[in-house]
Amino acid sequence: MNIIAKKPASRVFLGTAVLLMIPAIAMQFTREVNWGPGDFLVAAVLLIGAGLLFQAAVSRLTTRRSRFVAGSAVVLGLLLVWAELAVGIFH
Repeated sequence: MNIIAKKPASRVFLGTAVLLMIPAIAMQFTREVNWGPGDFLVAAVLLIGAGLLFQAAVSRLTTRRSRFVAGSAVVLGLLLVWAELAVGIFH
């Protein structure tokens, strides 16, 4: 068994790195994606925070339904914060 399978937090960090590669690669091919270092930092903090929060919830909850509700709440919160930072929907 490798270290990624043993440590749930390492999966979160690896997943975040993979997701952040999408805009990093897109920036090489188009001018429409224009992220600065601060954008990557905020996105990393949001994704890592949401991933670790989800992992903590899943480890403590026992029923499938409660895990689904917790996961949905984490994803909804992440999307709301992301949308607010991107376009200011609550402005």
